[in-house]
Amino acid sequence: MRNTIEVRGLRKRYGRTVAVDDLSFRVEPGQVTGFIGPNGAGKSTTMRVILDLDAPNEGTALVGGRRYRTLRTPLREVGALLDAGAIHPGRRARDHLLWLAYSNSLPRRRVDEVLDLVGLASVARRRAGKYSLGMRQRLGIAAALLGDPPILMFDEPVNGLDPEGVVWIRGLLRGLAGEGRAVLVSSHLMSELEDTADHLVVVGRGRLIADTTVSDLLASASDGRILVRTAQPADATTLLTNAGGTVHASDGTLAVTGLPADGVITLLTRHGVPVSEVAQARASLEQAYLALTRHAVEFGAALEPNVGHSGASTVEEA
Repeated sequence: MRNTIEVRGLRKRYGRTVAVDDLSFRVEPGQVTGFIGPNGAGKSTTMRVILDLDAPNEGTALVGGRRYRTLRTPLREVGALLDAGAIHPGRRARDHLLWLAYSNSLPRRRVDEVLDLVGLASVARRRAGKYSLGMRQRLGIAAALLGDPPILMFDEPVNGLDPEGVVWIRGLLRGLAGEGRAVLVSSHLMSELEDTADHLVVVGRGRLIADTTVSDLLASASDGRILVRTAQPADATTLLTNAGGTVHASDGTLAVTGLPADGVITLLTRHGVPVSEVAQARASLEQAYLALTRHAVEFGAALEPNVGHSGASTVEEA
């Protein structure tokens, strides 16, 4: 299919370091696929292999059923933003896009269209070296959109964007997927992917950890817990426990497992226990991600670092 990314049995080593280890997944059209994992998980390497910037030791990576290097006009097939700083600082933004358009036989008018789309029309003749990080990010997105491609890949697209820009990129990604394009987004901001992605590919230490929908991952991480607020927590706990539930109290809220929400409400109401709120617990994507990848973190730091009297963290060399 023209608008898919397919990775099959991908392996990539750098010397003795295995960056990607037998990785397989597929990015489908019409949805935003989040590509997530800890630092060093192999995400950037995988994206570079998809774009033929690095050669795999084993396996294949196909865009629209073909190797990227075989595409005659790649910007018409795949748009990608991997490094917003990959532009000569002395080149004007519009000239940069004009050069890319010329190399892929795209009309000059398309340059002005994408500059307007990303909000850079008024500064298009400014040199890239004078751009802020957020402006360079927008320029990189413009380059990715230049050929109106059916496949798009973005590595940390919200990096450097202000709140307005974050809202804009969120709507852009959803809109691109809504047009039937395949959109792959690598990001460390789980809150953004929770609002944007339909599907997730989770990797750790180069291997696939999960290939699932966002809704399924959140549901599995929520453990079916029911949250109850009541003015009589002791009475509620006794009733719910006797009915076969397991109850944990925290910050004035009872977390109940083993009983359905309607059963909880019926039981407490029948026995005259006042209930101010009953809700299905829902884990955040960040919580679900941390639980899923806790054994795949290569570069971890203490949650509560030992801070010396000078205010600096105490680091002991191995």
